[in-house]
Amino acid sequence: MPINLLRYDQMIEEALRGVVRRALRTAAESGLPGNHHFYITFKTTAPGVEIAPRLKEKYPEEMTIVLQYQFWALEVGTDLFTVTLQFNDVPERLVVPFAAVTAFADPAAKFGLQFQQETGVAPEEATGTDAPATRGASAPTVRAKPEPAPPASTGASAETPGDATGAPADDAKVVALDNFRRK
Repeated sequence: MPINLLRYDQMIEEALRGVVRRALRTAAESGLPGNHHFYITFKTTAPGVEIAPRLKEKYPEEMTIVLQYQFWALEVGTDLFTVTLQFNDVPERLVVPFAAVTAFADPAAKFGLQFQQETGVAPEEATGTDAPATRGASAPTVRAKPEPAPPASTGASAETPGDATGAPADDAKVVALDNFRRK
C-alpha cells in the first residue's frame, strides 16, 4: 500500500488557512474595503480558543462571528487572531487559532472556504483501500459562490450563513479537493 509521505492534504490546508490569515491581516491594517465582510466559523472546544464563559455556554461546540461594521482591536498572528466584538452590547475579546476555523466566507466576493477538522484516521485505515495517506486534517472544500449572506449584522452573530443544513445555495459551486485524489 503506497504511503504519501509528503502530506499534500496538510500542505493544502495550511495554504488555504493562509488565505484567511492574509484577508484578516488586510482588514486589521486597512479596514474592510467596499462591501467586504467576513463570516468566520470556529470550534469553541478547539485548543487555544478563548471566549467568555457565557459565550462558551451558549455556543458549546461551534460559533460563527461576523466581521463587518463593529469590531475592534483585530490582531492577526501566525497561528491565531484576536478580535473584540459586542454580544448584547457587552464587548468580548475572542482568541481564535486558525486551526480552530472550520469555515470562512466573504459574501461580497462570493468566496468561501470550509475546513475539515482532524480525524486522526487515514482513509486506507478506515476503508481498507489503497488511497493515499491522509492522517490528520482532510482536504478543505473551496466554495466559489457561498450561500447568500443573512441581513447586515452589528458585528457579531451566532448565525451560520445559508440554510440550517449547511447546504450550499443553488448557485453555489462546491469543489471538494478529494474529487481530484487518486483512488
